[in-house]
Amino acid sequence: MNNYKIIPILAILLLLTDCIQAQTLRAGTAVRKITPDPLLPVSGGIGIPDPVTGKKGDLFAHALVFEKGDSRIAIISVDNIGWTSVLGDRSRALIKGIQPQNILISATHTHSAPDAYGFPDEQGKSYADLNYLDWCTKQIADAANEAVKNLQPAVLKISVGEARGKIAYNYYAPDLYDPRCGVIQAIAADGTKKWKPIATLVNYAIHTEVIGPDRGILSPDLCGPLYERIEMKTGGMAIFINSAQGGMVTADNRMENGQEANDWEECIRIGELLADEALRIIADGELETDPDISCISRKISFPIEAPVMKYIFHNTPLKFPGNSSDSVSTTICLLDVGSARILTIPGEALPNIGYYLKRKMKTEHSFIFGLTNDAFGYILTRVDFNSFKRYEYITRTSLGEMTGEILIKEALNLLNDTHH
Repeated sequence: MNNYKIIPILAILLLLTDCIQAQTLRAGTAVRKITPDPLLPVSGGIGIPDPVTGKKGDLFAHALVFEKGDSRIAIISVDNIGWTSVLGDRSRALIKGIQPQNILISATHTHSAPDAYGFPDEQGKSYADLNYLDWCTKQIADAANEAVKNLQPAVLKISVGEARGKIAYNYYAPDLYDPRCGVIQAIAADGTKKWKPIATLVNYAIHTEVIGPDRGILSPDLCGPLYERIEMKTGGMAIFINSAQGGMVTADNRMENGQEANDWEECIRIGELLADEALRIIADGELETDPDISCISRKISFPIEAPVMKYIFHNTPLKFPGNSSDSVSTTICLLDVGSARILTIPGEALPNIGYYLKRKMKTEHSFIFGLTNDAFGYILTRVDFNSFKRYEYITRTSLGEMTGEILIKEALNLLNDTHH
């Protein structure tokens, strides 16, 4: 064959190779430690943060990036009680090559990490360490940027199943919680670690508050042992995303004597059990060799009616751009990652809202990413709002009566607009 015939053939082969690679799913991960040094007081919610004398485990930001063709999506989990868009947008501005609306930042909801809201006291003074929070935003961006550099061809396994054992319950009404655990596993499609997990994402509704804020300990709570267990068993990164855990789906640390186990050993028990259940659930998942990805986002607005929430928004040193003390805007997202359909919620939705929205997704692999892109307290339907005496606290720390109604309406519109 003449050389002049070989050159065009090689060019065509290279072009075809580039096209195939461009349409292959790729996944990448990276982790940054965000434990403050020296240690800082920790926040379990509204009020002055509690001092600490030590730590159990470390706080992390985990980043998982998916790419296919021209689309890139970042899923980032932060070990904190909540992570607002004010902080998230600082990271988004530093993340390269991913559209800001395709960057999801969630909080694991540990109650043993520094105040990331800037909660004011009765005199309007905040005790949040703003330098620490700014440093975290840079660490989060670094993790996402490194995850992009680590992108490699991948396939997926996705599964949803009931997590068995003593993991979570509803403190208000023990059986009113969603026991389903959704798992997304990205698996290397080539290279020296072919068929080995790159990342395992666990989506489950639970207040990660075994230790809580008042034991003098900084901790990722049960998420720390969960990360370690999954990473030890799979070799890939673990990432935890909370779900609809409001009012009041919490860790089942009840003991036979009527007391609660509030120590690191209980974090290990629950974290390792949830990790093992997630790996059991994903073990039989079907391999998805050519999955698509997409992310659609929508700006929505909520009225701020609760006096406590008005006071926080007015006095926090974290200024929310374009918002007043009467309303706040945020972003909800609808993701498709292979067969997984994922809806984000900017706060702590009650489990009945989670059940309803999952049902409306019309797929076996429905996921709710709670506390994602913002964390605006509890989200109740208007019939639950200010109803049972049990709901007094979650009503007071909700934006208002219509928060759940607005969220459901906007989420259904987003689902209907995609015609999936």
